[in-house]
Amino acid sequence: MSWHARSAFQGMLVLCALAGLAGCGSRTPLQRPAGVEPVPAARGEEQPPASAELMEPGVQALPDRSAEPLKRSDERTVDPFDLPPS
Repeated sequence: MSWHARSAFQGMLVLCALAGLAGCGSRTPLQRPAGVEPVPAARGEEQPPASAELMEPGVQALPDRSAEPLKRSDERTVDPFDLPPS
């Protein structure tokens, strides 16, 4: 094994170990540090949203399916934009 291959292998081992350590963490709930103000409420709102509300995906993140499944087989219409790659 050459010197370059060995150093590359050792570098990959170090990166894998660091990636594994990055996944380790505390399992306790997060708390705001002392002296830090909470996030201000948005304009027009009485109070800022709770953390549970912030974790729910919005309408744009989970759009409704508007495509109706095929119920019968039809001939495809001619699409002028269906061009082969150039």
